[in-house]
This record gives sequence, structure tokens and C-alpha cells, in this order.
Amino acid sequence: MKQITIILLVALSITATAQPRGISSIDSLDKAYVNWYNLSPVIDKIEGAAVEQAYAELLNGRIPAKKIVVAVIDGGVDIHHPELEGKIWINSGEIAGNGVDDDNNGFTDDVHGWNFIGNAKGENVVMENMEYVRILRELTPRFGNIASRNDVKPEDMRHYDLYLRCKAEYDKEYKKYTSYRNGVEQFEQRIKGPETVLKAYLKKDVITGEDVKAIKTKDELVKQSRDFFLKLFKSGFSYNGIASIKKNTNEYLDYRLNLDYDARLVIADNPSDINDTNYGNSDVKGERSYHGTLVSGIIAATRYNNMGINGIAGNVEIMVLRVVPDGDERDKDVALAIKYAVDNGANIINMSFGKYFSMYSHLMDDAIRYADERNVLLVKSAGNEADNLDLIDCYPSKTYNDGGSAKNWLTIGSTQNKKGKKFCGSFTNYGKTTVDLYAPGVNIVSLYPENKYDMANGTSFSGPVVSGVAALVWSYFPELTASELKEILMNSVNKYPKLKVYVPGRKKEKSKFSELSVTGGTISAYEAIKLASARNQSQQL
Repeated sequence: MKQITIILLVALSITATAQPRGISSIDSLDKAYVNWYNLSPVIDKIEGAAVEQAYAELLNGRIPAKKIVVAVIDGGVDIHHPELEGKIWINSGEIAGNGVDDDNNGFTDDVHGWNFIGNAKGENVVMENMEYVRILRELTPRFGNIASRNDVKPEDMRHYDLYLRCKAEYDKEYKKYTSYRNGVEQFEQRIKGPETVLKAYLKKDVITGEDVKAIKTKDELVKQSRDFFLKLFKSGFSYNGIASIKKNTNEYLDYRLNLDYDARLVIADNPSDINDTNYGNSDVKGERSYHGTLVSGIIAATRYNNMGINGIAGNVEIMVLRVVPDGDERDKDVALAIKYAVDNGANIINMSFGKYFSMYSHLMDDAIRYADERNVLLVKSAGNEADNLDLIDCYPSKTYNDGGSAKNWLTIGSTQNKKGKKFCGSFTNYGKTTVDLYAPGVNIVSLYPENKYDMANGTSFSGPVVSGVAALVWSYFPELTASELKEILMNSVNKYPKLKVYVPGRKKEKSKFSELSVTGGTISAYEAIKLASARNQSQQL
């Protein structure tokens, strides 16, 4: 039973990170978590972003001066969710569905944004490799037979080191997921006998915990089978859980870690050539829009419509740009999406994705510079691996390959709704010099495709809290530059100088919360509006 329990725990841990399913109403959720990211540490004693306090005390009766466009670069958004009605960006120069590039921007029928992981026939990339797998496939012909670093030319050393890192990561992950697959197969074989006995006894094709509990018999074999399954169910076993781990494991081995699988054949471009842009389509929802819909809801869900949640910014529109498949995004797609956002009027770019390997990061560098020089604020989620980003590269990054850095960039970590030693999300990445500030990211309720809702955890949802607050401030103070807006957001954080928290990923190791980011604080819409207003008044004197 010990081995069975270990396999079961693995299954449950992977199932816990699987795609959420959505619910039709927020009524079944814990009310303490609905809209908590909008609440105030002072008024409500909840460590939210003080959005409602800002509206009530500082913005009451005021009319926003500008509509802010937030580009959500993600996996897709359900633009027809009722709570996003009127909140989706419309390209006024484009006529929907006529098959013509009416505004001559290089994209046909891009009414609400663009899909950079599809082709003109409407086919999309769904499953993708991890980036280190793609790099390994590309670099193995050059370095696969190298026996020593002494055999590598100096000019090739950077790529050789990248090859070695990718090879080590691939070997580790392939071994892990192969072990998962073997473990599940062993698990299924182990339960097959008792399962067959119980199905025959109960005369059912599927057995449940309630079925097993109700069995009363003197048949020794049935009793043993019953007791076996009772222990399984008590440990958390479910058929859905096992099915989920099988699906997840198979997808990793068959697609994400498969060196022979090339998802890019659907698009038929050269992923290293930024000028090879004749691909994509106008499908901004796609097959996996749950993540981008959650992100968009936090930023822009209609406020006070008695439907579900309140987004942060009222006078805002979401531009949808798809680059994230099931697997790692491509550097070129990210770069092209950033440039599209800038060229088509986005004020803020939200990026709730990332990876630790990059072959063509220079393409993203060029795009980030392009945005940075054109008064666009870039907001990037820190990531969910509980890593210190001061010690490890993560892409896309505000730090360029040449050592320079984007000035209009914010990297965001996650916090929960109560102060204390568990204030940081257990998953959040952190960094004294690399993570700028924190925002709500634990138990966040937001929108889900097909008119539904769900609750999720991750820095993916902390980033849009900051994007939403940034959009809120900018809509009332449009005279601010992106750099000035960033400065206001960072200088108005809630600070906790005495608070000690568990370091994410480090069991029982504590740190001052102030040491886990540049500002040592969390986002505050109320304080940001106050600071922007004071700045505006001082300039008018």
C-alpha cells in the first residue's frame, strides 16, 4: 500500500495543477475570496489592492479622461463572456470577416487582436514542445558528438553551454515523466484484481466510495477487496485523478518532451526569422482560452453589474494576442505580439507567461526596446516555481542580452489575503533585484470561458492586478508617461518592514518580506491615485 500511496500523491499533486473547469455561478465559492483583490488593508483588513477604497474616496464623481488599452498576450480570451461586454478592443479600421486587410497593417480581419499560433486556414498550434526540447533538437547536430569543451570553438561556447543545460533539463524531465507513466501503469495493475472483484459483486461497471462503504459480506475475497479500496478512497483516490495524471503524463511525453514532434509544421515558418510573418489568423479565443479569460476578467470585468466579479479598471479595453500554446511559447511570436500591441495603440502589455530557456531572446529584446521607447508599460508575472530570480534567467526579461534594461517594465510576485508568515504565495518566484512588487495571486476568483467563473492561484493573476491598477491610474491621469506611472506604482506600495514570511519553496526558512522584492511592498490603487493626484496638483502650481 505504501507504493500505491506514493503514486496516488503524485497523481493528486499533478491533478491540482490541471486546467480548471469553471462554474456557472460564484455562489458555490467561498465568499471570502470573491473580489478580495479589490479590498483594502485599512478599511477591510484584507491585503488587497485597495481598489474599492480608491473609487469610493478618491474617484467618486470623477470621470476618467482616457480609455486605456491593455494588450493581454496569452493563450486566448473568450471575448463573448457577458462580463467583458464592451471591454474588448475593436480595431476600427478593420471590417470583420471580409477577408481583407482593410487598414493595411499587415493583418487580415484583426478586429480584436491576432493569433500568432495559427495559419491562414484557421488551423492552430495546440500542443507544443518545451523550449529546452526545441533547443536540444536544434543544437544536437552541432554538439551531440562533442566529447570535451576543449573541442568547442570559442565563438560556439555560449550555444554549447545552452545545449548542455537543455540536455540536462530534458534528461531530468523525461526520466520523471517516464517514471510517472510507469508508476500509473503499476498502480492500475495493482488495483485491477480488487476492482474486478468489487465490480462483479456490485454488478456495476464503475464503483464509488459510497458503493464500497455499503458492502457487508462474509466473502473473504470481497472483504479484502473492499478494505483495499476503502483505504484508497480515504487517501484521496479518484478515477478522475488517475485519468488526469495519465492525460498530463502522456501529453508531456508525446508532445512537450517529444524530440520528434514539431508543432510548427502547422505554421510552416522559420521561427528564427522575425521577418517571416506570413502566418496567423483572427481567432483570438482558440482552444485554451481559460487562462487569458481569467487574466482579462481581473483587469476589465464590468463593475457592479450584479453578475459575478468586479474588474479593477472601468475605462479599459482588452486587446487579445495569442502566443501561448500548451507547452512553451516561441520567442518570435512574443516579439511580434509586443510589436503588434505597440503599433495598434496598446498602452499596457500584460504578460502572464514565461520560461527559463530561450534560443532567440534577442528577438524579444528588440520588441521590448520598441515598446519601451514608445511609452508602453510592460507588466510581467514573476513565475510559479518558487525560484529566486536574482539567481536564474527567466524569459521574456527586462534585462537585455547586452546588459541594458527596459525602464518601463514591472515584474510581479504573489501574495495572499492575510498578513502572516504565509503572506507570500508558496509558489511565487521572488528576487530582491528582479521582482519589483507583489500583488494578490492566491485564491483569485475571475472569469472562465462560456459564461463561467473559476478560482485560481499564480503570479499569472498577480500581474493583471497590477495591469488593472496601472490602467485605472492612467485613465484618470493620462498626462503621465509610462516611466512616471511605473514610478508612482512602485512608490505607493504598502510596506511591511517588520513582517517575516516563509521564503517560497524553502520549508520553514523565513525572510523579511521587504527583502523579497525591489520595493518590499504590495500594489495599492488607493495610494497610487493619491500620489498621482498630489503630483498633478504640484505641477499645476
